[in-house]
Formats: sequence, structure tokens, C-alpha cells
Amino acid sequence: MIQSPCIKVCAVDAATGLCTGCARTLDEIARWGSMSDTERAEVMRVLKERKARLSSASREPE
Repeated sequence: MIQSPCIKVCAVDAATGLCTGCARTLDEIARWGSMSDTERAEVMRVLKERKARLSSASREPE
């Protein structure tokens, strides 16, 4: 079983719709417990890219 990427920092970034702590979507967070290992692995695969997107979004001037 693939462990959750949750780091207990739960807030949704309005610009991206991603959790600022784990970079998952609300749907992924809600479905995590019922996802297959294959689905979880796919989510885990894209998190690094999403975290980079969150980081760059937070540095953009408003």
C-alpha cells in the first residue's frame, strides 16, 4: 500500500486548486482511501511537478 503524501498542512491554493501541503486535488484527497495502488502511484508521480507549480504560483506578483 502506498502511503499518503499528506503532511498535515491542509489549505487549497485558489489559483491551482491544489492542496498547498501535499499538492493533491480535493478529489484525490477524498478518494485516496478507495484508490488502487496503481491510481495512488500515478498521483504520487505527478506531485513533484505540482509542488513546483505551487511554488512558482506563490512567487508571482499579484
